[in-house]
Amino acid sequence: MPVSYRFVSEPTIAERLRAGRTSSFEFFPPKTAEGERQLRQAIGELEALAPDFISVTYGATGSTRERTIAATRYIAEETSVATMGHLTCVGQRVDELEGALDAYRQAGVKHILALRGDPVGGPGAPWRTHPGGLSNATQLVRLVKASGDFCVGVAAFPDGHPDQFDFDLDARILADKEQAGAEFAVTQLFFRPERYAELVARVRRLGCRLPIIPGIMPVTSVAQVERFATLSGADMPAELAARLEAVADDDEAVGQVGEDIAVELCVRLLDDGAPGLHFFTQNRSRATARILARLRAGPSRA
Repeated sequence: MPVSYRFVSEPTIAERLRAGRTSSFEFFPPKTAEGERQLRQAIGELEALAPDFISVTYGATGSTRERTIAATRYIAEETSVATMGHLTCVGQRVDELEGALDAYRQAGVKHILALRGDPVGGPGAPWRTHPGGLSNATQLVRLVKASGDFCVGVAAFPDGHPDQFDFDLDARILADKEQAGAEFAVTQLFFRPERYAELVARVRRLGCRLPIIPGIMPVTSVAQVERFATLSGADMPAELAARLEAVADDDEAVGQVGEDIAVELCVRLLDDGAPGLHFFTQNRSRATARILARLRAGPSRA
């Protein structure tokens, strides 16, 4: 059966960003039948909020990679939302990366988020280039652009890349990614709006014009705070952590405080000129939907 490329005539994410502010959601591929049911429910509920695009994180090996492709294909085929697939250098030869791009292409996916990815040993472990693979995201951007008509996004790090925490080096690498063909960036999660503004200022001084979308993760449990620092290097400011700890025994109150923190961050970012907001949904819809509803209701509700 011929492949249907359903987004070919629609604006790319880069074009949407140039036209105005965007909203978007990120999901991860489910591991179980119940997880798949939850994912599909969350996608259906959040699709009603008319996001500009949806993305799915990438597992580099075996069945994990297949789950990623399957989830991305489901969104591309069963929803009306532009879909972005993630791709990482981790644990793969160049021909395997090209195979993943071909699978995305066959699914009608025209947007790729090109990432180096975490080391095989997890955050904090040394990075080792896979034999026959690529060493960094800049190389991956070049490969994606050479492999077809993809619109390519990349990662940015307001709190510094956890490998070196060198903000100036991060800015130069982001500028290199633009030169390689990247058309926009999405940040890792963070909680200090000034860090985003500082990142944008650094890359603009280098002549880099990439739109940089801030990544937002709603806090829904106190246990998340420690995981944030472990996985991304994004420490939560002490004053925000204290607000959550003050209601730690009340799950509903924790969710409300987490929602308030996210709304406050989003308002500040939008006021400072952010081109959109990208929500890490954790495959659930409630917190993201409530935050977006408050933002769309205007300052009196935020």
